[in-house]
Amino acid sequence: MLQRITAYLLIVSLVTVNFSRFFIYAGFELNRNYIVTKLCENRNKPWLHCDGKCYFAKKIKQAEDKQASDERQSQKSLFQEVYVASSTVIKFHSSLLQVIVTPYDSTLPVKPVGAIFQPPQLG
Repeated sequence: MLQRITAYLLIVSLVTVNFSRFFIYAGFELNRNYIVTKLCENRNKPWLHCDGKCYFAKKIKQAEDKQASDERQSQKSLFQEVYVASSTVIKFHSSLLQVIVTPYDSTLPVKPVGAIFQPPQLG
């Protein structure tokens, strides 16, 4: 159940990121009267017929700038991860290793290659 809720939340968050322009437009349309009377830069110049479009354009530009900066930041973090992962160096110090020399005795009988191993018998 928790996995399903988490999956739905992730899907909704991805959709909201991709449709941020739509949400800005919807907010503009729903609050158009307030934006025209309170937030518009040209509210004192009604002959320009701005009707809050300057405010809407600012919000769209802010959203695009934020999306571009987020994209650059994610690319930068990906580059850093690759850089950190590729800079790992493994060093072996010979003073920590011990070399064991084993003598080879050629007088021992050699079993044929095709011999089958037989475990010892008990009893």
